[in-house]
Amino acid sequence: MTPHFVSLFTSPERAWDEIRQDEKSNGLHYLGHLLLLALIPAVSLYVGTTYTGWNLVENEEVRLDSASAAKLCVLMYFAIILGVFVMGAFVRWMTRTFDARPSFNECVGFIAYVSTPFYLAGLTGLYPSRWLAVAVLLAASAYSAFLLFVGLPRFMRIPNQKGALFSTSVLAVGLLVLVNTMVGTIHIWQLSMYPEYQRTTQDQSYPTVDERPQKVPEGL
Repeated sequence: MTPHFVSLFTSPERAWDEIRQDEKSNGLHYLGHLLLLALIPAVSLYVGTTYTGWNLVENEEVRLDSASAAKLCVLMYFAIILGVFVMGAFVRWMTRTFDARPSFNECVGFIAYVSTPFYLAGLTGLYPSRWLAVAVLLAASAYSAFLLFVGLPRFMRIPNQKGALFSTSVLAVGLLVLVNTMVGTIHIWQLSMYPEYQRTTQDQSYPTVDERPQKVPEGL
C-alpha cells in the first residue's frame, strides 16, 4: 500500500494534514501513489476483457484479443495520468481567485489523492458489467467529492467558506475532464488501433445460425 492510502478512508482529515506536510517537503511525493494505483483499472480491464468477457446478447460472450486489450489498457493508464495533470493545471489556475498560492506539483498531488476512490473503482474491470460499473462509479464519485470538500480547505489553507466554493468549481471541472478523457480514450482506441473482438456462442458446433441444422416440421 502507498502512504496515506488507508488513512484517506479511515481518517481523511488527518490524512490531508500529513499529505500537505509531505508535499511541502517533497513536491513529487504523489508520483508513487499515482503511478502505482493507476495500474489498478488498467490491469483489471485487461483481465476482464481477455479472460472474463461480457455479454451483449443472450448466449453470446465477447472478449478482446490480447493485443487489442493491451493497447486499450496502456492507453487508459496514460489517459488517467494525463487527466490528473490536466486537473492539477486547472486547480492551479483557479487558485488565483481564492487567495491560495500552491505550486503546480502540489495541485497535481492533491488531485492524485482525491482520485483514489476512482483507482479502486477500476477493480470492476475484472468483471465487466454495465450496472456494476455504474453503481461503483457513483460510489467512487461520491467519496471523491467528500475527500475534495474535506481536503481542499486544509490542503490549500483557505477558509471553509471559500473552500466550499472552490471545491464546487473543481468538482464541476473534474466531471468535464473525466467524461472527455474517457470518451477521447475510447475514440482513439477504436479509430486508430483497430480492436479485434472474439465472440463465442453457447453452441460451439454451429457458430452461425445458417450452419445449424433446421428442424423438419412434424407431419411432413
